Amino acid sequence: MSITAGPDTQGVSTRPYLIRALHQWCTDHGFTPYLAVYVDAQVRVPQEYVKNGEIVLNVGHDATSALSLGNEFIEFKARFGGVARDIVVPVDHVLAIYARENGQGMAFPVPQAAAGNSREADTILQGTEQPPAVASSSAPGLRLATLEPATPTTDTPPSEPPPTTSPGGGRPALKRVK
Repeated sequence: MSITAGPDTQGVSTRPYLIRALHQWCTDHGFTPYLAVYVDAQVRVPQEYVKNGEIVLNVGHDATSALSLGNEFIEFKARFGGVARDIVVPVDHVLAIYARENGQGMAFPVPQAAAGNSREADTILQGTEQPPAVASSSAPGLRLATLEPATPTTDTPPSEPPPTTSPGGGRPALKRVK
C-alpha cells in the first residue's frame, strides 16, 4: 500500500506548520519567539519600526494579545511605544522564527515577490537589525539559525571599529549563507 498526495495537497506550504511548531517549542522552553518579516504593501505593521524592508517582531504570549498563527496570515495585537496596534503578516513573508535567548530557530526563503530582486533580498538578509546568522541545513530552501554575536569579542583587534548595534542593545545579525 502506498500513500500519495492528492492534487489538493500538492502546493500546500509547510511554512505555517513549522512556524507554529517553533513558536510552541520556544514557549514550552521559556524562550521568547521572534519573527523576522519581509515588509511590503501586504504587511500591516508600524512603518516607523521597519528597517531595510524588514521588521523583527516579538510574538511571545506576554508581548501579544489575540495571537493567531494561521495558514495564510499571522495576526495579533501588540504595543509599540505604548500604542496598541493590529499586526497582520502573510505567512509567506516570514523570513525566520527564532528564540531571542539563544538564536535557535529556522529561516525561510525570501517571498517570491522579493526574490525577483535578488539585490534587495540580499540587503534584507544582511541588514544590522536582523535575527541570528544562518547555517545551511539538509532541507533545500530552509536554513537553521545559530547565534552569532553582534558585539565585539576580546579577540577583535583594536584597530577595527566595533560593529554598530541598534539602540536597544546588541542584536544578532542574519546573514545569507549560500
